[in-house]
Amino acid sequence: MIRTLAILGGAAALLVSAAASAENRISAQETYELLQEERDNVLFIDVRDPVEVMFIGATNEVDRNIPFRIADRESWNEERGHFAMVPNEDFAEQVAAALEEKGLDRSAMVITMCRSGSDRGEPSAAYLLEQGFESVRYVTHGFQGDPAESGEREGMRLVNGWQNSGLPWTRTLDADKAFR
Repeated sequence: MIRTLAILGGAAALLVSAAASAENRISAQETYELLQEERDNVLFIDVRDPVEVMFIGATNEVDRNIPFRIADRESWNEERGHFAMVPNEDFAEQVAAALEEKGLDRSAMVITMCRSGSDRGEPSAAYLLEQGFESVRYVTHGFQGDPAESGEREGMRLVNGWQNSGLPWTRTLDADKAFR
């Protein structure tokens, strides 16, 4: 009986977590439209490593590039074939400072965006909520979107996301918005 209750409790927690995550999603198009109407009341941040932004491109619709995880150039991940990504220990404080610079506080809406939406966008939004930010969302499918599942461009990120939705983007992020 106790084990059954524990299993049901765990399943209920997963459902609540999934529902909360669903509430925090926003599409690239919805984000763009919201920014056109409420830019002064929203903080939109690109949470990718600045080198990734440099090589992939970005949108200057973001207020800032504040990485949630940063490539550790001293630590190579053999299994994944790239540098290990380590948490930006100052992430919450840097987001709070960006809000303050914009004349906003932790009750203002913050929208995070990574490459695909799930690897850093969703976790960064959840982390900010845990840190006391009240209204945080993440862009589903992120900047680049999902990989194509077939054809000669299979595996390339050509489906949905900011870049593939016809929204404004550039290869060069505004220097004032870049993480340093």
